[in-house]
Amino acid sequence: MKRGVLKAIFLASTLFILGCNSGGEKSKNVEKKEEKEITFLIPDWGNPPAKMLEEFEKESGIKVKVESMSWDDIREKIAISSNAKNAVADVIEVDWSWIGEFEKANWLEPLKIKKEDIKDIPSIATYEKNGKILALPYANGFRLGFYNKNIYESAGLKEPITWDDVTENMKTIKEKGILEYPFTFPLNANEGTTTSFVWLTFMREGKVFNGDNTLNKENALKSLKYIKNMIDNGLINPANLSMSALDTYREILSKDAAFMVGPTTFVARVENPKQSKVIGEIGVILPPGGKGKAKHTVPQTEAVGISIYSKNKESAEKFVKWYTSKETQIKLYDELNIFPTRLSVLNSLIKNGKIKNPGALEEAAKIVKSPYPNGVPSYYSEMSSIIYNTVNKMASGNISPEDAVEEMDLGIKKLIKENRE
Repeated sequence: MKRGVLKAIFLASTLFILGCNSGGEKSKNVEKKEEKEITFLIPDWGNPPAKMLEEFEKESGIKVKVESMSWDDIREKIAISSNAKNAVADVIEVDWSWIGEFEKANWLEPLKIKKEDIKDIPSIATYEKNGKILALPYANGFRLGFYNKNIYESAGLKEPITWDDVTENMKTIKEKGILEYPFTFPLNANEGTTTSFVWLTFMREGKVFNGDNTLNKENALKSLKYIKNMIDNGLINPANLSMSALDTYREILSKDAAFMVGPTTFVARVENPKQSKVIGEIGVILPPGGKGKAKHTVPQTEAVGISIYSKNKESAEKFVKWYTSKETQIKLYDELNIFPTRLSVLNSLIKNGKIKNPGALEEAAKIVKSPYPNGVPSYYSEMSSIIYNTVNKMASGNISPEDAVEEMDLGIKKLIKENRE
């Protein structure tokens, strides 16, 4: 009897152990399968075509589930999920203006990037914090000069070299009755006005912020006075006070402006018959500077990173490297007109004629530099609000440039203090 009981117990124990092992194997298989599927959160315009994702899956064995939404909604969704210590997606969109906030909150997994890739993508520097690369840029957005060669020629003008040249050019074009508002520049109370104020100061004076992140008041005041002078001389359309930045840039396409500094996407837009009335008329140039051409241009790139809370980091990193690879950047330009961040790809597209009328595109790509001496600050969104609201108030005639610079300076110093405490 005792032997039978022992035998039964032994059999039961064996079955239990086998069952556990079987469940463990099953669990491992499920886990392994889950690691082969990742999620990707990206704006609509960065969503790769299904055929590209299918090719990636065949090469890597990793299936990618894409969720697309608006740029603003992505930032909010990342913040909500990350604050709850959840991954909104394994791979996420990381805008240049978010990197300070995301780094401070520790929401991104550091990436291992080869030296040759770092050299090929100069804008990686924007996403490097404390010696760690937190995201890889996939879409270029640095600033270039655009001028209408036909209008300039009819006014007897040459390509502008300095910002003083731009002022005199615009006055001449207006005085000759060629255009009423020849210069376009964002002035509304929104992000585009902040970035425009920053690049104008950076290109003209070389420094926007001091080493302690405070505003360089002297240079900021010069930019504010420059903007005010252009407004007072009737060289900027008053409608720019309420128009989106993109709509102000479109004034170069409709031949309502003769000069602007704008995003790289307009290299393609000015030659697109569906968007442009100035095909073959626009010169793409290095932006003007203070005493000559600008020594640097401002990178405003989009990147992809891995959520620190992702459970599929190895697969996610393989996807990030694929998405930013040379081959993929070429295909993304062909399929979605996304301007590459790799110099090698940009050079190739220019050489084979895929990018029409590149002008100074290749040259400008080599001089991208961040205007933020310590990287984009974690309080960037609050600082941007201070800057664009102040510029808009001044442009509307409510405050002087001197009052505007004081308002900016005090607001930024307050943010710096709050973020130290």
